[in-house]
Amino acid sequence: MATSPTEGRQARAVRLGPRSLTALGLVSAVGVAGFGWPFLAPPGSQIGAHAQDAPWLFAGLLVLLVAVVAAAISESGLGPKAVAMLGVLAATGAALRPIGAGTAGIEPMFFLMVLSGRVLGPGFGFVLGSVTMFASALLTGGVGPWLPFQMLAMGWFAMGAGLLPGPDRLRGRGELAMLAGYGFLGAFAYGTVMNMAGWPFMSALASNVAFDPHAPLATNLARFVAYCVATSLGWDLGRAVVTVVLTLVLGPAVLRALRRATRRAAFETPVTFESPRQ
Repeated sequence: MATSPTEGRQARAVRLGPRSLTALGLVSAVGVAGFGWPFLAPPGSQIGAHAQDAPWLFAGLLVLLVAVVAAAISESGLGPKAVAMLGVLAATGAALRPIGAGTAGIEPMFFLMVLSGRVLGPGFGFVLGSVTMFASALLTGGVGPWLPFQMLAMGWFAMGAGLLPGPDRLRGRGELAMLAGYGFLGAFAYGTVMNMAGWPFMSALASNVAFDPHAPLATNLARFVAYCVATSLGWDLGRAVVTVVLTLVLGPAVLRALRRATRRAAFETPVTFESPRQ
């Protein structure tokens, strides 16, 4: 039986166009500076002044994140079905996140972000990751200067899953193994970049591993690694293992459900109007 050239190609609920890519690049550049300024600033600079600038950085990042989401939605022509799917997945992720509150590493929302980004693409993944973290913060009362960093980091995490190779052809165990491997590494990466957001302000609590604005880069890198090992390695490992287990166990069913939903939603099918018969 003949098949069309596009058959089997996954639909993308949000396709990143020029405006979306520009906004995403801008917010990512600001985010890299916001996360990595301790390693980018030369030793002896007035780095301590950043503590007073944090609220402004928070506001700027949040505005840019909103701009990315708005640009992605407006440029892609996100329809009501895609908005509904975004709402359902974001609400599900926000509800899953508090399950592990206070328990090291039990954060089941990460596997959902991986699978959603994989099926619905990097654009939808970035929007979903950001919106989910925002909704979760409202649900748990976790609104603060760290929120835009969490939104950006989760957006990157879910977007990365949408950029993995073989979205239209790779299936079965190979795809699950790839997603599980990405979830494992991505969970550690998320924890590491979030450590970078808080590490420079921990000097009063952990002087031996705290950021030293007068130390060379190699010394601060060693201090940061020691800080991660001492404070978050167990949590990050638990998050990574939970993500792998849930991906391998629930992944096949969730992937099928998401792909079935995208086929039925027909995000990329153009709307046509037929003229009435004469």
